[in-house]
Order: sequence, then C-alpha cells, then structure tokens
Amino acid sequence: MAKIDLYDPKWVDMVFANKNKEYGAYQLRKGTSSRNIKAIVILVIAAALIGGFLAWKVIQQKQMEEQQAYMEAMQLAKAQEMAKKEDKKKQEPVKPKVEPKKEIPVARETQKFTAPVIKKDELVKEDNQLKQMDKLDDKAAVGNQDVEGSKNRTVEAVRNDIAVNTPPPPPAAAPTEVVTNKVFDVVEVMPSFPGGNGALMSYLSSNVKYPVVAQENGVQGRVIVSFVVERDGSISDVKVVRSVDPSLDREAARVVKSMPKWNPGKQNGSAVRVKYNVPVSFRLQ
Repeated sequence: MAKIDLYDPKWVDMVFANKNKEYGAYQLRKGTSSRNIKAIVILVIAAALIGGFLAWKVIQQKQMEEQQAYMEAMQLAKAQEMAKKEDKKKQEPVKPKVEPKKEIPVARETQKFTAPVIKKDELVKEDNQLKQMDKLDDKAAVGNQDVEGSKNRTVEAVRNDIAVNTPPPPPAAAPTEVVTNKVFDVVEVMPSFPGGNGALMSYLSSNVKYPVVAQENGVQGRVIVSFVVERDGSISDVKVVRSVDPSLDREAARVVKSMPKWNPGKQNGSAVRVKYNVPVSFRLQ
C-alpha cells in the first residue's frame, strides 16, 4: 500500500470517490490540511514567543544579580575603609594637653633708697636724732625676740599677694542621704519572691480560685499582671497588662495583691523600687 500524505488534500477525494460529496464530512475533511498547517504555524510562533520571554527573564535576573553583587562589593569596600580609619585613629598617640603656665606678676620694690648725708651737729634737728632708751615715749614697744626679715622683697610680695587673693576653701557639706521614688525596670539585683521562682509559681497555683463564670463558659488563658516591688518588699501599683477575661483578670490581680513581701531590688547597694511582671495561668481540667 502506497504511503498517503495526510497534508495533501488528494486523499480526501480518494476516500469520498463515488460518494455524496455534498455531505458535510467531505467539506470538513478537505480543510484538514490547511487547519493542520495553521496550527503548526501558531505553535511555532507561540514557542518562539515563550522562548524569547524566558530568555529575557534569565538575562534580566542575571543583570540584577550582577548589580546586587556590585553593590555588596561597594559596601564591603566602604566598610573596610572605615575600619582602617578607625584603626589609624586608635594607633595614633593621644597628645596630652599642655596647660599654659600662669605668669605670676613680679612685685616691685616701692621703697626708695636714700643715700645718707653727713651734716654738722648744729644742723641736725632734734627730731631726727636717735633717742636713748630712757628718753623713748611710753607708747614705743620693744620686743624680747629677734625676728629676721626676708632679704628678697620680691618673694615676700608674691607670698603676701597669694595669701590675700586665695579664697578660703568652702566648708564641707554634710552628707545627706538621697531617697529616690524612681521606678526601675532593670537593676543590679532584681527583686525575688521568698524561696525563688518555684515558690512563686506554687503560691500562685495554690491560691488562685477559678471563677465559676469562666468555668461554665470554658474560658481559659494566661493573664499578665504588672506590679511594683517597693523598697521594703511590699507590692503596689498592681495592673493587668494582658487581659483574657474580666473575671480572670480580677482573680489574677487579687492573688498578686495578696502575695507576701518580696526581697527588694538593689541598685548601687541601696534598695530601690522595681517594676515586675508575673504570669497567672488558668487551665480547665
């Protein structure tokens, strides 16, 4: 049997020879070849478009990766440069600050030296003559100690100037104990429940009374309660910071208020006020 070319419309004539060609099947089969060719052309065009789109996406993705790698390299180079500058600053010795020297004014001698003049006895006045000890006035006082004066007038003048201009030191203030009302979030020694966290959880679980309304409605959850541990260990400023149900919130606040005194928190060795959060869990059996 010879091979039949399905794309050649002659096979249709062979099949429908001596048959009614007015029937719709003949017309349908006669256009099969052209439809197959159109379908193949459309598939080729669609494949070309899809291939081009995929190639464009790959190229674009590659460009984005190259750009991102370039930006990362620039940032790394910038970070390395900044690190080198910081290392240079650390290696450079810090020059000590030299305070300018204070110049002390030199005191000048104000006493004028007068050269002695030799005169005759009759020209010397009685007021200028040296008096004997028995002729001195009663107002004159004679000391019984010999005091040697300073030979350097400049040094004495500077000492006197410093003694006059130097203010007296201020009186030492009496130490006063400063009591602060600030509430701390974190301190050196955090407050603690007597016996530790295990004792705290045991106290809460044994003292919580599950509200009947919440049990009937099947409500359960964990209520977060905030409070302040005072300097004496007492509890104050109790607040519900995460609510579950009004009945559970009231019960959690009640249990926290009923807690015994805590070990207070300390900052710099002194007891301070510290804020603390405690979870109170409600679970249905």
